[in-house]
Amino acid sequence: MQSDAVSGAANTAAAPLVFITGASSGIGQALAARFHADGWRLALVARRTDAVQQWLRDSGIPAEKAQVYAADVQDIDSIVAAGQRCLAECGLPDVVIANAGISVGMDSAERDDLDVMRDTFATNNTGLAATFHPFVAAMRAQRRGTLVGIASVSAIRGLPGHGAYCASKAGVVAYCESLRGECRPFGVKVVTLVPGYIATPLTAGNTYGMPFLMQPSEFADQAFRAIAAGTSYRVIPWQMAVVAKLLRVLPNPLYDRVMAGRGRKKRRGE
Repeated sequence: MQSDAVSGAANTAAAPLVFITGASSGIGQALAARFHADGWRLALVARRTDAVQQWLRDSGIPAEKAQVYAADVQDIDSIVAAGQRCLAECGLPDVVIANAGISVGMDSAERDDLDVMRDTFATNNTGLAATFHPFVAAMRAQRRGTLVGIASVSAIRGLPGHGAYCASKAGVVAYCESLRGECRPFGVKVVTLVPGYIATPLTAGNTYGMPFLMQPSEFADQAFRAIAAGTSYRVIPWQMAVVAKLLRVLPNPLYDRVMAGRGRKKRRGE
């Protein structure tokens, strides 16, 4: 994606297209609103398409500006089919944002929580790769496009009771870095966005402190600018980038003391 295309999208005859998963709420919905505000066409993916359609109506976004696709990113064939439909109906997106994700606490002593880990990886990792899959070859052939992976500051260090999510988001960072090296020779950009705490349904049930909590619209505005610039890696907000760097260099004994007594993410069913 070129930054001049971002700023001038509303004035072009054929507006650029963004493909976003997890578009029914939270970050995905906020990103959709931000791109639409700049004149982009939307291809929105969610399991709950009725919620997306209602949001489009409430937001006054005309039908010709948005296509909605039903898919479950845990199901590889489902999300790949959604991407293929987008290609057939709307053309090649300029930006693909793999945003869909889940966050559930786990305890490895509990057998059922191994299923939680399986489902988390299926959504946050395999689902992310499957989201990109339909578009990679076409983007490489046309030597354009941007693939955006949504990670988390939870990727920086493991949090007690949050092993599945932390591990999956660390995987997102490593995967996107690998993909960036594969796509760079073809002129395709890969952007890794690393949100801190964002006020979404994913964080609403957290029982612990969430420093520098951001509203989704504020995150989306900063994310939009990072994508436009083709930034390879960006922690949002910047304050969390500082915290993340400090946590990364803390010796393990000190980090363990800092984390002692910290609230845990709720497990499935709690």
